Amino acid sequence: MAGHEGSGRDPALSDGTAFRRATTAEASAVRDFTRRAYARWVPVLGREPKPMTADYDAALRHHRIDLLTVDGVWAGLIQTVPAEGHLLVENVAVDPDLQGRGLGRRLMAHAEALAAGQGLNEIRLYTNALMGTNIRLYAALGYGVDRTEQKPDGRTVVQMSKRLTR
Repeated sequence: MAGHEGSGRDPALSDGTAFRRATTAEASAVRDFTRRAYARWVPVLGREPKPMTADYDAALRHHRIDLLTVDGVWAGLIQTVPAEGHLLVENVAVDPDLQGRGLGRRLMAHAEALAAGQGLNEIRLYTNALMGTNIRLYAALGYGVDRTEQKPDGRTVVQMSKRLTR
């Protein structure tokens, strides 16, 4: 996926998928897309997950959000934040109608390529312990649980990471 830094776009991949960087003008669309993607978790968590309430105007100014399209249709996004020695995955969202088709895996592979391109050898992420399908996906992709943390509001956050090999 070399070349996306300068142009903000990746050429379409052979399976009709492509990545491009979201623009600040798309904050409202990113917010709406994320809210739709995470809606299934509201009954499980008893509240809206953090990505549903995030300030995407600020996120697009300070973080990187890449959009995944399939045959030109917006299918997913990944929000990443470079940090000291690692890349933090802040948000992974897939269109509910397209979940279960490997797009989450594609988004995570994209984050790993971004990290490698920045000379970083670790990816970190966190998720709610009640989001078991997400934890199982990350584990299948080689992410290990670093720790769990009980928050004052009752949430249990699972911190995960993966060392990248070069």
